[in-house]
Amino acid sequence: MTAKARQLPIDALKVIASQLIVLHHLSAYGPLADTLSQTAPVLMGWLYDYARMAVQVFLVVGGYLAAASLTPGNPLKHTLKPPLKRAHSPLHAVLKRYRRLVLPCLAALVLAVASAALARHWMDEAFVPAAPTWAQSVAHVFLLQGLLNHDALSAGVWYVAIDFQLFVLMTLLMWLGQRRHRTPNADQSIGPGLAQTMVLGLVLSLMLASLFFFNRDPAWDNWAIYFFGAYGMGAAAFWAGGSRRPALHLGLLMVTGGVALTLEFRERIALALAVALLLGLWRWGRSSPDWRHVLHLKSQILPPVLPRLLHQLGQSSYALFLVHFPVLMLGNALFVKLGLSGPVAAAWVMLACWATSLALAQAFERWVERPLAGW
Repeated sequence: MTAKARQLPIDALKVIASQLIVLHHLSAYGPLADTLSQTAPVLMGWLYDYARMAVQVFLVVGGYLAAASLTPGNPLKHTLKPPLKRAHSPLHAVLKRYRRLVLPCLAALVLAVASAALARHWMDEAFVPAAPTWAQSVAHVFLLQGLLNHDALSAGVWYVAIDFQLFVLMTLLMWLGQRRHRTPNADQSIGPGLAQTMVLGLVLSLMLASLFFFNRDPAWDNWAIYFFGAYGMGAAAFWAGGSRRPALHLGLLMVTGGVALTLEFRERIALALAVALLLGLWRWGRSSPDWRHVLHLKSQILPPVLPRLLHQLGQSSYALFLVHFPVLMLGNALFVKLGLSGPVAAAWVMLACWATSLALAQAFERWVERPLAGW
């Protein structure tokens, strides 16, 4: 299989989740949403109530990819060659993640602030952010706006802050699990087996703490610990799917999620568990000779354009996440400025906002996000 085909389920999940987030915001803000809610209340209500749960997909995929990037081997296998990556430079990994997430986000925030300034001239809506203060701007640079109770300058910025917190937390746990111990005679590292056990113990313990305690208390929703249950399930799916006994480890993951849902059923956790199991099964299938043959046949059956399209849309999913809110604000502002009304006009403007967001995301990923990632 090609690299695009091997990445197909992750790309597909990212594409579906990003589109649902855009549709959720289109259904939640402004005169466009208000107009269409009167005509199609069931559809708009579903998009408002349920499409936002697509964030759980990003959380699980984020944990899966974080484990993949920080773990060249698999801590559930008995023999690792090379051994579990030593996080000898956690600061380097964190700064790399900051560059990957925050630099494009800051560029998109400039676009959001400019769009909000224009939108405020044409309409008076509460969802349009006010002009930023210096304190608010600095808080966004360091992703502290939620913790410092500053209003967000764009929808979805809270998730960028949470994603960064989660990655820092994962990096810290893996560093603590395998860090060097100094003895009077020499620097010695703990053995690879013990390091693997400690990493698993730390990550999975925090996942359980989140699932059974922190995620049940909304007061923690500005902190990574609230979301680490879903993130940790993504990491566990990566490790379990590539282990020597994937059925056992994925079964344990399923039982753990089931117990957490029995204690308190949360739709978002049920979705996260389903996505984690799907990714774990996919990773298991890729390592199985029989499944590799089936997946190869499927890759031959699928139209060649489909993996390329999903890969391209998946690559630009973060850009879409960043740039769609400025388009949404301007679309609503134009709807008011032009004196449009009625569900037909609202539907056409909303579709235009969606299409414009997709096109702008492609341009933003190519001309802004990708160059910034190469710094």
